[in-house]
Amino acid sequence: MIDAPQKKPAGGFADLGSRIGSAAAMIAAALGSAYVGGDIFVLFWLSAAIAVNWEWQTLVGGEKLSFRIALGASTAAAAAALGHLGLALPALGALVIGAVAVALISEPSRRLWVGSGVIYAGTLAFSVCLLRSSQPYGLAAVAMLFAIVWGTDIFAYFGGRLIGGPKLWPAVSAGKTWSGTITGVITGAALGLAAAHMSVGEALALAPTFLICLATAGVSQAGDLFESMVKRRFGVKDSSNLIPGHGGVMDRLDGFTFAVIFAALIGMVRAGPSVAGGLFFW
Repeated sequence: MIDAPQKKPAGGFADLGSRIGSAAAMIAAALGSAYVGGDIFVLFWLSAAIAVNWEWQTLVGGEKLSFRIALGASTAAAAAALGHLGLALPALGALVIGAVAVALISEPSRRLWVGSGVIYAGTLAFSVCLLRSSQPYGLAAVAMLFAIVWGTDIFAYFGGRLIGGPKLWPAVSAGKTWSGTITGVITGAALGLAAAHMSVGEALALAPTFLICLATAGVSQAGDLFESMVKRRFGVKDSSNLIPGHGGVMDRLDGFTFAVIFAALIGMVRAGPSVAGGLFFW
């Protein structure tokens, strides 16, 4: 997903053109798979989750790296399949088993980190597949999340550079400002509500859904900060070089990962007409 750059000072747009090019390709692939749904969608997001697990395990380093990556990928595959089938409890069990197995084959000093990576990647795969398969509102839920996360990141980028001002959390992210974050969260929430209204129609519960969009936009920014903390912990700028010139898959999906997990939790807790429907009807 589009992830606002963190290193340029306010007012700098030198990297905008290259970011738009890479973002356009990723957006097209994400939208296409979401529209088609089914196995194509599952495979698209499973590939993303496998890449996230590979990047995370590589960042942490340590022994039996290839084995850990393979076990993490298998766990993500199980989570994606179970999410597609709407089986939350079996998916939770698979995630716990996979994380513990990966942790146990690692040296003790890294066990918490390597296990957390399996949970992080597997929960992404489970959550997005669960929401998309939740009929008849799965596509609407995914479209709303795309609008929220992309809108938040884009307008945080522009807001931070045009307005500037105090940094949000300079110890973690040198580029994020309060002005950009607030601009992004509010605009992302508004765009998410617009996407939900276009998808669901007049039956949409406007005020509650806007509050969900607002909270989800804030959570997506927390995901961005979380990944910045992880990268600082391991002394790297990018999670990998899988996307030439633009870092790794984790770098692009940090906000979306947190947002989709949050949305899936809301849907499951509310138990509305469906998991996805729990985001729109109150």
